[in-house]
Amino acid sequence: MKVRFVLPLLFLAAAGHASMALAQSPNTFTSTGDMSTPRFGHTATLLTNGKVLIAGGSGPYSFIPPPGPLDIPLLASAELYDPSTGTFTATGSMATSRSDHTATLLPNGKVLIAGGASEESPDGYLLPTASAELYDPSTGTFTPTGRMTAPRLGHNATLLPDGRVLIAGGYLNFGGYLFFPPEAELYDPSTGRFTDIGNLETGDHWPSMTLLADGRVLIVGSSAHLYDPAAGRLSDPIYDNYLGIYFNQNGTLLMNGKVLFAGYDDDEGDFWGPELFDPFAGIFTKTGNMSARRGGHTATLLPDGTILIAARGWLVSGNTEYFYSTANSAELYDPVTGTFRNTGNMATDRDGPTATLLNDGGVLIAGGVQIVQPPPSVVTVVLSSAEIYHPRVLVPAPELLSLSGDGRGQGAILHAGTHQLVSASNPAVAGEALEIYGTGLVDGSVIPPQVAIGGRMAEVLFFGKAPGYPGFNQVNVRVPSGVASGDAVPVRLNYIGRPSNEVTISVQ
Repeated sequence: MKVRFVLPLLFLAAAGHASMALAQSPNTFTSTGDMSTPRFGHTATLLTNGKVLIAGGSGPYSFIPPPGPLDIPLLASAELYDPSTGTFTATGSMATSRSDHTATLLPNGKVLIAGGASEESPDGYLLPTASAELYDPSTGTFTPTGRMTAPRLGHNATLLPDGRVLIAGGYLNFGGYLFFPPEAELYDPSTGRFTDIGNLETGDHWPSMTLLADGRVLIVGSSAHLYDPAAGRLSDPIYDNYLGIYFNQNGTLLMNGKVLFAGYDDDEGDFWGPELFDPFAGIFTKTGNMSARRGGHTATLLPDGTILIAARGWLVSGNTEYFYSTANSAELYDPVTGTFRNTGNMATDRDGPTATLLNDGGVLIAGGVQIVQPPPSVVTVVLSSAEIYHPRVLVPAPELLSLSGDGRGQGAILHAGTHQLVSASNPAVAGEALEIYGTGLVDGSVIPPQVAIGGRMAEVLFFGKAPGYPGFNQVNVRVPSGVASGDAVPVRLNYIGRPSNEVTISVQ
């Protein structure tokens, strides 16, 4: 079947799918259902079915200001947030209790849970684990996978364009002495194994890792480096205008390909303003100032290109005492103007919550801690509450077109070489280029979508507007090797953290 007969009908059937809706209460937060358990140090992962997996973390604990120990209950439980009902329900528990671990959505729809604090020593120090497990949304269960090459706590994990997961950073604690594993490792979902890839020391135990539009990874701690997965090596340190990032400073990739680092708060009460990293020039530059000092905050890229920065915790130290506080403020960063502006306040003061961009364009803020003063007493409350941020405009998740017009079944996917429909009588083969059609990509953005075929990541060759069809997108990909043959091989697209619907193709 030729493209000139197929595409106009598909685009006509899907014409209403790319619309945007105004949020009911723009730029505000509203409470949603509570988690079943208070959590801090947990993870939140948007699944392919649109629900959010909340896993592990710390339950209510007693805080004794330094140098006193902590008394922290570590959690193995997990739950799911359903945006359609605004409620949390229990799902299977992890095999290991863990906090400050990582959770990474894999191309096959499962979630890799790795490392974290798994127990507390008798003298009150958190001990990391090298164990890892996989969550399967279809069964609601966790199963063990390979072990990391080193125990890690407070590390970071990034899904690479080839489907592997880069893991680096973290620390070990032996009797109060901290050791920082310099080695990084890769997890391969096809084998379930972790492989040591050598020393990626950045001089910091809790580095930020940001996947750039070109496939490299920006690793930032007390020094900054670029990791090239293709070459398998780290660049020399980047010093140009780099101020040094030490505390709760995760990078956020912008639609223009730059990376925003917003918020800095150290134990001396100093504040360093936000910076932008330009991967094209390889330098850092200052950008506008935030409205408040922040640590333990979240930074979420919204579909309109702005960044939601929510939550606020900070530390003020005196000669003999440490005082902590939290706040409920939030703000938006506009990369076009390079400025921050206040938005509505959260319903609850929070430090260290999770923030998850939902399929409808809202943001789920869950858990964290609330710190009540005055000094010298410090009362720490671990939160079970959650709330939703409503942006000015709700932009739905990307959608792949299907022949049926309802986003299910055989996809609107063509052989790039012949522009013929991929079908049971004309299947795709490994290594060839395909054209995938859908909606939901941002015009002018340099961030590529991630496409999985048969649970394996496909190389993206082109993405952008569908020529001749305003409002629709075309993504060209190469069929990965190792995909099981069949007439209903799943195809899914993920864009700025949100999965599309699933369609199918025939693969030989």
